[in-house]
Amino acid sequence: MIRFGIAGFGLHAVKRLMPGFACARNCTVTALTRRDPERARASAREYSIAHAFTSTGEMCACPDVDVVFVATPDALHLADVLEAARHGKHILVEKPMAMNADQASQMVEVARAAGVLLGVAHVMRFEASVRWFRERVASGAIGKPVLARAAFVAPLLNSARTWINDPTLATGGPLADIGVHCFDTLKYVLNDDVHSVMAQAHYDQHWSVEASGTTLFQFNGGTLATMSVSARAPYQTLLEVTGEDGILSAVNALNVEHLVILEHRRGFDIAERREVTNAHAYTSQVEAFAAAVESGQPFEVPGEVGLSNQRILDAIFRSVKSGKVENP
Repeated sequence: MIRFGIAGFGLHAVKRLMPGFACARNCTVTALTRRDPERARASAREYSIAHAFTSTGEMCACPDVDVVFVATPDALHLADVLEAARHGKHILVEKPMAMNADQASQMVEVARAAGVLLGVAHVMRFEASVRWFRERVASGAIGKPVLARAAFVAPLLNSARTWINDPTLATGGPLADIGVHCFDTLKYVLNDDVHSVMAQAHYDQHWSVEASGTTLFQFNGGTLATMSVSARAPYQTLLEVTGEDGILSAVNALNVEHLVILEHRRGFDIAERREVTNAHAYTSQVEAFAAAVESGQPFEVPGEVGLSNQRILDAIFRSVKSGKVENP
């Protein structure tokens, strides 16, 4: 049984991580950190977690922790990862991995030198809907992909995660917070990497970071893809891949709470229609990381993937400023 400590036990841990761990067969949560000691102890009591700490360093020194799950604000990821690696703990870090590619590169190098496993929590790679897209594209069901698009919008203006509007703590607004989900999913589904990006963003009076954004990607294989994100709209996601012989599409493809209807169309005809649930994605993610730790095998979303995505994010924000095509 692999024992996790969650650094930054906040809304995400309560809403997503703990329900995932509750169903996991090969791992459990034995420790947590919160800045307020009383809240840390209260959360530990509520979720029957053995150890409560106020810092990542204290938690890393605990012998009952094998893996540190870094769920702190983006700007704290680097220090938390370095601390965990110094203590010889394996690390699963939330997305976006860091504030920039230089920080992400440091994480990869330090974890490698320490001989610990470093993974990035791109949970959508563990969703049944996303894997259906990847499998259909790989099988040639729609021929060569020529276009793709992903969208993710959510009403984040009044989010309890108030730090996402603080540019000293957040990598960016929705381009970083939920946009990274979109383009990582596109990379995974297409089994391809991004050659160039061109991005625009809209800012309003409510936030210091961007409120909405869109990006055009050119993939190495020639596929053109778009990503649209906003923190100012009711929740919805979209995923679509157009190939020379058909189209794969799903509204709300990336959600974990409601059933997803997947469609494979050829012209006006439906070749396949399937209903799936992504409810077990968070469980699958931590089970996969625990299995990698137990077996000594690589995790399927290693730190190098997070570094690649961080370079893409950096290019997106450069493009927003320059108004030009940028390369990761």
